[in-house]
Amino acid sequence: MDGEITAVEDMCTHDGAPLDQGELEGRCIVCPRHGATFDAVTGAALTLPAVVPLRTFRVRTEGEDVLVDA
Repeated sequence: MDGEITAVEDMCTHDGAPLDQGELEGRCIVCPRHGATFDAVTGAALTLPAVVPLRTFRVRTEGEDVLVDA
């Protein structure tokens, strides 16, 4: 992702596991509970058992601040 800042929901759409406890592999977020993977940029569900994408949020920077629109 080369310095790109993105924001996605921090909850697996399969079972609600906290994704901040998982791994980031390239641009894929791996759920720590069942291994479902999501695209960290688009939120797309890439592998089972997840089929529903993650909610994504618009991100902007103002100086040193990173702002996320919820």
